[in-house]
Amino acid sequence: MSKTMSKSYDLFVIGGGINGCGIARDAAGRGLSVFLAEKTDFASATSSASTKLIHGGLRYLEYYEFRLVREALKEREVLLNMAPHIIWPLRFILPHHKGLRPAWFLRLGLFMYDHLGGRKLLPATKTVPLDSAPFNDGLKSLFTRGFEYSDCWVNDARLVVLNARDAAARGAEIRRNTEVVRASRNGTGWDVEIRDSESGKTELIHAKALVNAAGPWVSNVLKGAIGLNSQANVRLVKGSHIIVPKMFGHDRSFIFQNADGRIVFAIPYEDDFTLIGTTDVDYQGDPSGVACSDDEVAYLCSAVSEYFSKEVTPDMVVRTYSGVRPLYDDGASEARAATRDYVLEMDEGESKAPLLSVFGGKITTYRRLAEHALEKLADYLPQAAKKNSWTKDSVLPGGDFEPGDFGAKVASLKSAYPFLEHDHAYRLVRSYGSDAMKILGYAKTTAELGAHIGGDLYGCEVNWLIEQEWAVTAEDILWRRSKLGLHLPKEAAGVLEHYLASYFEANRMAG
Repeated sequence: MSKTMSKSYDLFVIGGGINGCGIARDAAGRGLSVFLAEKTDFASATSSASTKLIHGGLRYLEYYEFRLVREALKEREVLLNMAPHIIWPLRFILPHHKGLRPAWFLRLGLFMYDHLGGRKLLPATKTVPLDSAPFNDGLKSLFTRGFEYSDCWVNDARLVVLNARDAAARGAEIRRNTEVVRASRNGTGWDVEIRDSESGKTELIHAKALVNAAGPWVSNVLKGAIGLNSQANVRLVKGSHIIVPKMFGHDRSFIFQNADGRIVFAIPYEDDFTLIGTTDVDYQGDPSGVACSDDEVAYLCSAVSEYFSKEVTPDMVVRTYSGVRPLYDDGASEARAATRDYVLEMDEGESKAPLLSVFGGKITTYRRLAEHALEKLADYLPQAAKKNSWTKDSVLPGGDFEPGDFGAKVASLKSAYPFLEHDHAYRLVRSYGSDAMKILGYAKTTAELGAHIGGDLYGCEVNWLIEQEWAVTAEDILWRRSKLGLHLPKEAAGVLEHYLASYFEANRMAG
């Protein structure tokens, strides 16, 4: 095992999920030198296992989480403007279920939801008949009235990697497959020892301040690599989702009430599927081993079968995924009642070398969380106070167009590359926005897109993901940088693995 010479930075960030990458981007944009270490791949845990929503959290109103809901509602349109390629509006149908929450209660909650966050771009709530088209598609006939309201969809894993890309473009050092072995105060800051999981090589990094954004591993990092006992505790709550064939033909999503007080979403997913989730189950053990249990599959199937005219059964499930939410432990008796708000705990030690640990949070509020983190660090890093709130009016890579111009971007790409099928052009703009043209380059024919991996995945896109988005494995590409794993033939994974092996070997031989 070899060790390289040390380097010095203003800020060291542990964790390549949405909060870590968001903090790194914000800090780099303020002129700070930043190093971020992710032990596996970006968004490889909780940040790619969400319900894929940018939302205020309608049900959090019942728990009086007004500050969190207001902040999240305000962030919906900020994020929509930042990344209109990977974030777009969704309309949700909330059927009125007799015997559960009364209609007046739902109207009151939705009125607050409409007005709490300064909605401008998204349409307002309205009452809709569920016994006529298109809303009756898929629903049982006993549901005749409901409410329609707005939130947004997000490609969660791509949101993470785009924040990482922008942080790197602003000067941050971004590393994957890099584990923090040890971190200790040195009198003027931090000494952080990191290890490359592939080569085994270690480095020593100096930093003035340290951010622990390790998600569900935040307490493990505090007690292990850093060796501190924190007064704050993280409550690990597992959320699982199932993916089934498309259950309805329209573009609305459903939010269903259950007799146990919880809600479950049923959302159009990847054109051919319906995404159903989520559960709330207290979790013990290593978050890397999380998986959807048979009981959770049965629960989700049963919950939506109360509403859908066609029963959803476990044998219909084509894929499941689970994530562990690192919620701040507020002592709530039930996992579903635990706060989704975030807590930023500062520990400066005797040497005044700051350690900021991130507990809780949700993907919708990651940008504000990053701002608050930099505010807390401003006393130790004066540059952090500069360019305050610069991210609010920024755009993420590929998102330099108005939300309403998405269709025009697809048409423009199709015009520039007339050999593309419409669905291919649409997917490229949905994934990469204006960067799609950089991926396609000077190609004049399909044959010039490089090796054909399967479906509409070609070598030029794979090369982009390797060179610009840190992709290394077939799983990175098929399940995080994209969801093509749901669409491509099974043999495509093997073709992709062979392509990646050849690519990395050629680069190794080249020096």
